[in-house]
Amino acid sequence: MSPIRPENRDRYPADWPDISLRIRTHRAAGRCECHGECGRGTHTGRCPNRNGGTAYGTGSRVVLTVAHLDHTPENSHDDNLRAMCQGCHLHYDRHHHAETRARTRRAALEASGQLSLGGTP
Repeated sequence: MSPIRPENRDRYPADWPDISLRIRTHRAAGRCECHGECGRGTHTGRCPNRNGGTAYGTGSRVVLTVAHLDHTPENSHDDNLRAMCQGCHLHYDRHHHAETRARTRRAALEASGQLSLGGTP
């Protein structure tokens, strides 16, 4: 399971550890559930990576995580969750992470006065 950033911890349900464990171990049986929606192009069909095993193509140790398909931790319904190896999860979230970084940079620039609220320096 990937670590939850402290500022996001309150967005997850109190029983998130149990939900995550159930999805990773019971439903996914320890195997990545990605069927290519991550967009990496490293596998056809279901990703072969298994928790604790060696990652297909990289040789790194596999850590199985649980992805929120809509990137909303408050929505922890089973149909919004997918057990994914860290590679698939990071690639699936790449656009969301880029948007978050851009918002964070913009807020820091606005707070420092380097960027006006209207968007011009």
